[in-house]
Amino acid sequence: MGMITLALAIFDLDNTLIAGDSDVLWGQFLGEHGHVDYTSHERENQRHFAAYKAGGLDIMAFLRFQLRILSEHDVETLHRWRDAFVKEKIEPVLLPKARALIEKHRDQDDVPVIITATNRFITAPIAGLFGVEHLIASEPEFKDGCYTGGVSGVPSYAAGKVTRMRDWMQAHGCDLNGGWFYSDSHNDLPLLREVPHPVAVDPDPQLTAEARKRGWPIISLR
Repeated sequence: MGMITLALAIFDLDNTLIAGDSDVLWGQFLGEHGHVDYTSHERENQRHFAAYKAGGLDIMAFLRFQLRILSEHDVETLHRWRDAFVKEKIEPVLLPKARALIEKHRDQDDVPVIITATNRFITAPIAGLFGVEHLIASEPEFKDGCYTGGVSGVPSYAAGKVTRMRDWMQAHGCDLNGGWFYSDSHNDLPLLREVPHPVAVDPDPQLTAEARKRGWPIISLR
């Protein structure tokens, strides 16, 4: 692929393009349908989510927790569950203003990219709903036609988003010149500081403070 001279429009996913966290919603879906023990799974999910909000998430421990279910079932079953999950939990939290923002960037010939710490199994169909072809997500390890429950490569979380973004740009022959990044979370500050056009979207308190200090735009897609 030749050099892309177009600008990138990079979007965080959870609580940015959707009004919720797909990791948390997936856990709730699994519990409500009896695929995991609801109480213990939800407690563990919320413990990790609180650590995420506080900026202290152990991403590898979280991914091991999140990906374990993938190693315990065949791919066909998992895909059936995922289809139901998207319909039940994700379609209701898609934000029309998010879709409009992506389209606005497309009209300007920018290239939309979704970058998320949430694993690809959960997020690939969500990127599809937004019609976004380029997804950078944490990668579940897949061997011999099965998920192992492990993680492949660097998770796209916090500073890992910068690493994964650089790898992706190298592979696609492009750079951050003129690029945008939209996020709700202070965990994304490493990448927000790298782009010419950082935008805080319905930001958490820490990101709100940083955006005000740096004079970054603050918008809402709710």
